[in-house]
Amino acid sequence: MLLALSSDQKLGLALVAGAFVAFALVSSIVIPRSNPAFPGRKLGLFLGASVAFTVAMLLTVAFVAKETGDEGQPTAAETQGTTETTQPTQTTPTTEASEGDPAAGKTVFVSTCGDCHTLADAGTTGTVGPNLDQTKPDATLAYDRVTNGKGGMPAWKGTLSDTQIADVVAYVSSAAGS
Repeated sequence: MLLALSSDQKLGLALVAGAFVAFALVSSIVIPRSNPAFPGRKLGLFLGASVAFTVAMLLTVAFVAKETGDEGQPTAAETQGTTETTQPTQTTPTTEASEGDPAAGKTVFVSTCGDCHTLADAGTTGTVGPNLDQTKPDATLAYDRVTNGKGGMPAWKGTLSDTQIADVVAYVSSAAGS
């Protein structure tokens, strides 16, 4: 799941977690050495700070993990076929889904994508990314998302080989919704 986070999301989590850990270490090791009666009369302040750090960490995780809601969903232009001309800004597929091996793609999907995505055929129940049985991406959309990523999904180009990407695309586009 950590791979699915952007650098900004990872930084936000690291900063809040670092502050939480620093508070825990200071209040459990450093302060008691110089003040053995800690927290003593300041118990309310200590408990308030503890609750504040806990809530801050939970809120950070909730906001960082929040999806934009459009991953895996085709845009209105993709579903309604507009006549507007747009300049492509993302990599276009260089391989057809039919060139990939769905059986090999299933293996790659289960080991690489299944922690985040639900796909009944693969037996995966991830909840971070879209449920592929519901979104049923075609080969073009699957290729774009695997190659370029979007939102919380990382780009797998450079991590997966072209063959692995073609295999995953062939598998997802044939198995989604089955």
